[in-house]
Amino acid sequence: MSINLALGKAREAARGAAWLFKGVMGENAYQAYLDHQTRTHVAEAPMTEREFWRDKTDRQDANPEGRCC
Repeated sequence: MSINLALGKAREAARGAAWLFKGVMGENAYQAYLDHQTRTHVAEAPMTEREFWRDKTDRQDANPEGRCC
């Protein structure tokens, strides 16, 4: 196996792990929101990232389901 092929596979594995970690931690929530907005709510302007995270934390505080703290 060549070194370039091995490095390519290692990079691909690292990208996959980063994608999974971001999904578990919720870091990609804003991007998922934007994707949903552009698909289903074309006429509405999306929230800014700051507005999105404020709304998300407000909703979590109002409905603390499944959270430990």
